Amino acid sequence: MGAVCCCFVSPIDFDGEVNLYHFDLHRAVGKGAFGKVRVVEHKRSKKLYALKYIDKAKCIRQKAVANIIQERRLLEEVDHPFVVNMRYAFQDDENCFFVLDLMLGGDLRFHMERRGGIEEHVVRFWVAEIASALEYLHQQRIIHRDLKPDNILLDAMGHAHITDFNVAIHYSERRMHTSVAGSMAYMAPEVLGRKGYTWYIDWWSLGITAYELLFQRRPFEGRSVDKMTHSIMKDTLKFPENAVAKCSPEGIEVLRSLLDRNPSHRLGCKSNGQGIVDIQQHPWFTSIDWQALEAKESQPPFVPDMKKANFDVTHELDEFLMVEKPLTHSKRKVNPDLEKMKPEIREMEEQFTVYDFSSSKRMSYYPHNLPIVSTGHDPESDEPAPLQSQTNTWIPSVTGGERSLAGSPALDTSHQYMPPVPIPISGRADQ
Repeated sequence: MGAVCCCFVSPIDFDGEVNLYHFDLHRAVGKGAFGKVRVVEHKRSKKLYALKYIDKAKCIRQKAVANIIQERRLLEEVDHPFVVNMRYAFQDDENCFFVLDLMLGGDLRFHMERRGGIEEHVVRFWVAEIASALEYLHQQRIIHRDLKPDNILLDAMGHAHITDFNVAIHYSERRMHTSVAGSMAYMAPEVLGRKGYTWYIDWWSLGITAYELLFQRRPFEGRSVDKMTHSIMKDTLKFPENAVAKCSPEGIEVLRSLLDRNPSHRLGCKSNGQGIVDIQQHPWFTSIDWQALEAKESQPPFVPDMKKANFDVTHELDEFLMVEKPLTHSKRKVNPDLEKMKPEIREMEEQFTVYDFSSSKRMSYYPHNLPIVSTGHDPESDEPAPLQSQTNTWIPSVTGGERSLAGSPALDTSHQYMPPVPIPISGRADQ
């Protein structure tokens, strides 16, 4: 009598801590520096999400552990209609996992490049939704620091959402930040000038983003760090010759106001203004019903074509061709000995904690009493040394993999991550 082989599958404990076994793994839709982003389905709720997974070994090699933990903590504080919100967080022996709102509509750079131009009324709608999200983040004392078309994702309906918080930080009410982080072409002059900055830098980045969406170019360019720095700090804001054909005078005025080098005069930041109320009351936004917009009841003027892939479809090929190891469900080691772990692995074990939006209460990690410590650059040097964010390689919406930004100088990638906000993580301090 032949032997009978029986495969026994352990039942899934949906009432226990969330883990990868709670999800069915579907197609890869993005590729990053430490892993991929793929569509997953929660086995019990049948809801679809985006799973962003981070290879611990690669993360350690690039000295990004503190930033991954910081991103995990920041996302726990955030829940907004126009943000890519975290729904679950957990880890296994090889990876850390973020389970995020699924955005299959592509990012704004993808659509800008595909369409060759974005109509003014579409840009206005996106700017309004992102302005709502920025106001919320700033109320949470969070500066995004890397707003750009790549980091704004559309859902299937066409609503815009901010993603990628890997260089985001909390701001202090008592002291300005001086570190240089993000994508240089979108950095505010007060970041590059190291004069100190706070939340108002995000409004400058929104201005650069809106300008680029409208005109398919950025207002300040340079093929080297020095040239781009000079352009951002000194060059007069100019508009293309065909600007009046693409944008109304009211829209041009919004761009000028967002790209004011004096932060106290910048739209949304005026010292005697009302923040986002100044934006809402600007003539350019007369057509926006802000109450309906913030309730996500307004009809987006652009709806992505969901019959087409709104991302680079080659992300799955590496696994099919066995170039890299595919993601699989795997059980964790039982009762691991923390004392015998490498410091970075132990840090992730202890600090990248489990989160489940259906049962966990969102917490604030804002460090009320810790000072802002500026590190990561030579305090004796007047020359800025911008540090590129990982978003050129970490695009959850899946658009171009490891794509460089056209017109951006090559920045020093040996220090791709900025240390996080001042929280007690291995003694490291934020900038």
